[in-house]
Amino acid sequence: MPTPEPAAIAPLRDFWDRRYGAEDYAYGTSPNDFLVAATSALPLTGARVLCLADGEGRNGVWLASRGARVTSLDISPAGGAKARRLAQARGVEIETIEADVCAWDLGQTRWDLIVSIFLHLPPKPRAALHARCLRALAPGGRFVFEAYGSGQLGRGTGGPKEASLLVSLPRLEQEVAPVITPITAVTAPRFDVALRFQGERLVREGPLHDGLAEVVQWVVVASGATP
Repeated sequence: MPTPEPAAIAPLRDFWDRRYGAEDYAYGTSPNDFLVAATSALPLTGARVLCLADGEGRNGVWLASRGARVTSLDISPAGGAKARRLAQARGVEIETIEADVCAWDLGQTRWDLIVSIFLHLPPKPRAALHARCLRALAPGGRFVFEAYGSGQLGRGTGGPKEASLLVSLPRLEQEVAPVITPITAVTAPRFDVALRFQGERLVREGPLHDGLAEVVQWVVVASGATP
């Protein structure tokens, strides 16, 4: 017998299915600007890439166009269908998986790149997911994260309306500190923070992400086991 899904999942899926059910792409078909800047210099041909909450696929499809083997994970069947349609239009292939990002098994040391763009979760599941993301990175793999920051509330240019779904850079780093700086074990994975930023930038991603916004940007590299 299948395991019943949490009661909150069905309404969340319905919300995103409604958003992605229109003919137009809710956040456009171009990749996120920060993702492009953070990964353009990386050799992605054949790289194993996981895009969390990839929605209609704009980021996953762009990464696939650069030669990556992309798994596009999202809770919405409507989003996955549009991601596949966009991939076909761009002449690339992606794997789409309909699943809850908080429950899906990311594996261990599996991915060369994990992408989280404007995925907003409450503090506890957010911290748990990010810890799993870091552990799922292969040596040399990267976790690329951008979300609306704690100062975004009330701006009206995008993002959640609940303060608990927004994050500050200090809070983000505090949540994953046990993974980034393990207390014991010389064989524990080491991680280097390649980029950390909280501040304003102009976001232009369709009518729902449009205008000057406060964001948090974070790039972490898994450098492998300590000697």
